[in-house]
Amino acid sequence: MTWSNQEWWPDLLRLDVLDDNTADTNPYGEDFDYAEEFEKLDLEEVKSNIEDVMTDSQDWWPADYGHYGPFFIRMAWHSAGTYRTADGRAGAAGGLQRLPPESSWPDNVSLDKARRLLQPVKKKYGKKLSWGDLIVLAGNVALESMGFETYGFAGGREDAFNSNEAVEWGPETEWETTSPERFDDGEVGNLKDPLANTVMGLIYVNPEGPYGEPDVEGSAANIREEFDRMAMDDEETVALIAGGHTFGKVHGADDPEEHQGPEPEAAPIEQQGLGWDHDFDKAGMISSGIEGPWNATPTKWDARYLDNLLDYDWTSVKGPGGAWQWRPVGDDIGDAPGAQDSSETEQPMMLTTDVALKYDDDYREILERFQENPDEFQEAFSRAWYKLIHRDMGPPERFLGPEVPDETFVWQDPVPDAAYELVANEEIAELKETLLASDLSRSQLVKTAWASASTYRDSDKRGGANGAHLRLEPQRSWEVNEPEELETVLDTLEAIQEEFNDSRSDDVRVSLADLIVLGGNVAIEEAAADAGYDVEVPFEPGRTDATQAQTDVESFEVLEPKVDTFRNYLGDEYDDIYDYPEERMVDKAELLNLSVPEMTVLVGGMRALGATYQDTDRGIFTDQPGTLSNDFFVNLLDMDYEWEPVDENNEIFEVRDRDTGEVEWEATRLDLIFGSNARLRATADAYFADDAEEQFVEDFVDAWSKVMQLDRFDLE
Repeated sequence: MTWSNQEWWPDLLRLDVLDDNTADTNPYGEDFDYAEEFEKLDLEEVKSNIEDVMTDSQDWWPADYGHYGPFFIRMAWHSAGTYRTADGRAGAAGGLQRLPPESSWPDNVSLDKARRLLQPVKKKYGKKLSWGDLIVLAGNVALESMGFETYGFAGGREDAFNSNEAVEWGPETEWETTSPERFDDGEVGNLKDPLANTVMGLIYVNPEGPYGEPDVEGSAANIREEFDRMAMDDEETVALIAGGHTFGKVHGADDPEEHQGPEPEAAPIEQQGLGWDHDFDKAGMISSGIEGPWNATPTKWDARYLDNLLDYDWTSVKGPGGAWQWRPVGDDIGDAPGAQDSSETEQPMMLTTDVALKYDDDYREILERFQENPDEFQEAFSRAWYKLIHRDMGPPERFLGPEVPDETFVWQDPVPDAAYELVANEEIAELKETLLASDLSRSQLVKTAWASASTYRDSDKRGGANGAHLRLEPQRSWEVNEPEELETVLDTLEAIQEEFNDSRSDDVRVSLADLIVLGGNVAIEEAAADAGYDVEVPFEPGRTDATQAQTDVESFEVLEPKVDTFRNYLGDEYDDIYDYPEERMVDKAELLNLSVPEMTVLVGGMRALGATYQDTDRGIFTDQPGTLSNDFFVNLLDMDYEWEPVDENNEIFEVRDRDTGEVEWEATRLDLIFGSNARLRATADAYFADDAEEQFVEDFVDAWSKVMQLDRFDLE
């Protein structure tokens, strides 16, 4: 086996995660449009085909109770449930459950079979139906086939064809383990960002309880933190657990370690991607090691889960698979039929995570309310399930199909439609002149546009300039945005907007969202002109301004950057799993869908423009800040200088003249990494040469425009 560079040098900055932003791994080609193909489907026909599969039990993997519905619900839940708010990564988009590591997680035991069962449906519809959509749709069809009324379904998820290496799943090197490094204080409690699961290889928490012990109090605390990190409140949490556990059973007829084969990625080649092989005659069905259904009607929507949990006492026991589970005290609870033989019966059980809901005061209050009001339970689960399977899809305009509900939810970050005519070339030119004549500096205009647009994350399509959320809480008060200076900038821009709109006799208007971006663009054009280059930064009007009521403050808080390489901002506290600021730089660049060259040229350009946090001189390796020159790279790579750390964390450095010893500039790790890391230095080499400045200017404008347009789904 040949070792990778990362294995030879574990501390080497990983830049390969940005390569996926340039590589075309889609076999359908870079011009393929999933949304266009999805719109060609007859969704009712697709759902009918899925339902046919659901009740056609296969000998190679027989259905529990003759119905694959609960199996498909678990598949859909485990696909969507990986979503986490901290970085917006994972979730159902991409159909990532069919790729490692998710394809071989211990929590996804046997879900490889669920996807194979759906293979005929995928074959029939091909590229019109992505695996990302099919997996989730199968969960919806399963619920409906068992008597539940879902809130709707939206298609349009694209498929990934390689694993997302940018997702940090945790520090552990073994499945189903938990280490102190996963938590801020070294103990179970506050997970480090961006993690959202307490155990490596599990979707949420250990169903047996923390560290595999039946601790209901600890389990409830873990559940609350986990579901909060996937944007669910207490009511949504209870609805999802109770609703999901209304159906099906768990499988632990024997010890998985003794009778279960390796996961798909470790299985022999002849198994063709199927894993967890085991001998049915000897061990029965095995997945988690926990055995039993939650109620007597595992393929029917009802409230029996709530009745069983609340109306019976439960005691912890070791099940036949060797795992902790809970059995009812007494024998008067209604038994379920055998999963494979209806003439047999099986007593219901509960997980530690179920019983934890009963003994947490806030969760129990919700359980009792749902038990007393079944219609409220139905409504809460339908809404929470819809949110679960769609949370990573972004704004409402990306939701496709005839079953998309009319209602728009605040978690979709809605923005209003433009109820006016957009500015055209003549008005744009007039606004540019007004912006340049204002008291705002180029640095202020550039930083404001960047602060607005760079909140975007391609992981879940949230953030960006559209909506002008920068003028609203919480973004208006973020430290990285320098609230006092931002107030001044926004006051000036709002005055320009008001004067322009009031002066129009027609219906032409400009939004503040558009004006913020235009301000950054015109500042760059002037900076390029000072460097001797005539450029026009592309501008497409059409952004609108959201209201505070359309902005979920708590949900937007997670978009706040702890480090911003492009403005050379180093926050005081990180509380995450990254060791160095430059790792956060790469993480942010990946979320912005940037390549290594795009990230590099943006940093160099922002430094040349003097667009740094609090207007510090850190990284401003030029005597002419505000001019779009390649001086950052020229002086960073100049061997006439040497570098010396001046703080104990090795984050701040002085750049000294080798001959005189005089301090010429100050820098951070976020500057020096472009000279230290071999690949970044090789990229910087392309921009520091005497003949490189024009290329630098062109590349900066292209990368800048890309960031400004990332959230313009209305243009696609």
